[in-house]
Amino acid sequence: MRAAASAAPATPAEGRLPRPQGVPGVSALGKRVLTALVLLPVAVAAILWLPNRVFALALAVVVLAGGWEWGRLAGWTAGLPRGLYTLGLAGALLGAALLMRSEHGQLALLGLGLLWWLVAAGLVARFERAGTALPGPEGLRALAGVLVLVPAWAALVALHGRGDGGPAWVLFLAATVWGADTGAFFVGRRWGRRRLAARVSPGKSWEGVGGGMLAAVLAALLAAVLVGVPSERLPRLLLLVIATVAASVIGDLTESLFKREVGVKDSGSLLPGHGGVLDRIDSLTAAAPVFALGLLWVGGPP
Repeated sequence: MRAAASAAPATPAEGRLPRPQGVPGVSALGKRVLTALVLLPVAVAAILWLPNRVFALALAVVVLAGGWEWGRLAGWTAGLPRGLYTLGLAGALLGAALLMRSEHGQLALLGLGLLWWLVAAGLVARFERAGTALPGPEGLRALAGVLVLVPAWAALVALHGRGDGGPAWVLFLAATVWGADTGAFFVGRRWGRRRLAARVSPGKSWEGVGGGMLAAVLAALLAAVLVGVPSERLPRLLLLVIATVAASVIGDLTESLFKREVGVKDSGSLLPGHGGVLDRIDSLTAAAPVFALGLLWVGGPP
């Protein structure tokens, strides 16, 4: 992505938002689908069948891959500072694992994640309103990566370790976010007219957000039946789904903002059709702490 100039609005003759450079065409969409078909069964199997400690380690590998990519978004192009940053992130994950031995430690990590995403929403709004660059040196941007990745890891591990069907709840969350991403992608491409955040991410539209929200609610209703959510808790759960999808949009826009600041389209190239690891998990990083905290309000199946 190029640094920060506001994109021109769509004209009435166009009807829909013009596809920004880099939005997948037919061949890229095919790569995207094939990659998803490979990753989806692996992710589902890991969620459902790995013991919690092994799941935490496997997820840590994904987070560290994301950390390597975040080093680039922080402004480091050389391998050594990015490697040191990834090593520091590994230390932060170890510290988080120690904190998570207590319920208060878990809540502190989730609360820290929620606080960061409120700040991130403010940064996105500030940039969208005034085109103001992200404040602070590389070190602060690196800290932002820790706040993106570590609470999300903690939320998913804590959720997976719940006694009332933790793996099923992780799968519920994943289905919600994947449903929202898929709905937003296809609805936005077909009917998108009104830009959601023209400066931050010109290809996203309010119509796409609406399509993603609808897809997520439908996915959540189906998953609720499979998880066994009592009917009296379903209204709260659907409210939580809406809040989770809203957070996932902030996660997506926040990564887009950091990518725009360093002038890159994707965080990496590891996943054909998707970009890097961060490009695949950006929505989930924001959704996970919100969902894990909100589930305490909703409650699980008896």
